[in-house]
Amino acid sequence: MTERLPPDAVARAAALLREGALVSFPTETVYGLGADARQARAVAAIFEAKGRPHFNPLILHFPEAGAAFAEVVPDERARALAARFWPGPLTLVLPRRASSRVDLLAGAGLDTLAVRVPAHPLALSLLREAGVPVAAPSANRSGGVSPTTADHVLEGLSGRIAAVLDGGPCAVGVESTVLDLTGAGAVLLRPGGVTAEAIEAVVGRVGRTIPLAAAEKSRSLRSPGMMLSHYAPALPVRLGAGAVSAEEALLAFGRPLPGAGAVWNLSEAGDLAEAAARLFAGLRWLDAEGARRGLRGIAAMPVPAEGLGEAINDRLARAAAPR
Repeated sequence: MTERLPPDAVARAAALLREGALVSFPTETVYGLGADARQARAVAAIFEAKGRPHFNPLILHFPEAGAAFAEVVPDERARALAARFWPGPLTLVLPRRASSRVDLLAGAGLDTLAVRVPAHPLALSLLREAGVPVAAPSANRSGGVSPTTADHVLEGLSGRIAAVLDGGPCAVGVESTVLDLTGAGAVLLRPGGVTAEAIEAVVGRVGRTIPLAAAEKSRSLRSPGMMLSHYAPALPVRLGAGAVSAEEALLAFGRPLPGAGAVWNLSEAGDLAEAAARLFAGLRWLDAEGARRGLRGIAAMPVPAEGLGEAINDRLARAAAPR
């Protein structure tokens, strides 16, 4: 059963987050589906609960700018925008710090993270009480209408998440603006609660990226709401491996194939949630270890195309694509 928590149950909601459970909470835009972004299994549970078909990077929520900038590297533009619009419906995509505590799955394996400080008193209280980075996409089933009340959340996710913190209707009702600051020019990845004109008044001209429909078709995610490029191993990836050689690293699922030069098992038990949680860390480790050992590629064992397996296979297919 999903608990419906009143506004004064912030401590309970924060404890659930730290325990690795999923908790929906209100922001000024829509209700978010929160998880402790440091815990891979908790982050994987977000994708599972939403039925998300592939691993979009997730927006990370913080109680103040200092906490957000502890996970990313801000420049002068980011600091100016944070001073002007945070708390508020603006998400900034910035380079990930090497010391970041955020699990790779929350950032979809990229070297960037999407961060924001929401302008909702209950959200800010929860984030302060939890004391952890909170990954939180909208609290609805993938492809559904974003929720602006606790009732909306329960209509789609009751029984799939631990709790919803009821803070009443959301004020803005449209998702945050997503702005990419990783290049020389700022690029609008998703329009939202802060207008491009308001942003340009602070940092100058803002570029527009490709239309969302075209970006979705590319199947290569850059940030929440838009797709450009994804982390891919330097070593070539071979899918559907039924055998493996000593010159290959093995990305295993279930009982590993014998004979590989290096092995990372997504889940010995064949658990798709565990496999999703270990996917990006596994690809990175095999890439580095394979290169160190002089291996020529990564062989990936088949993963069932059901539930989170669809997202895992989607990511593996893009990792294996010609480049």
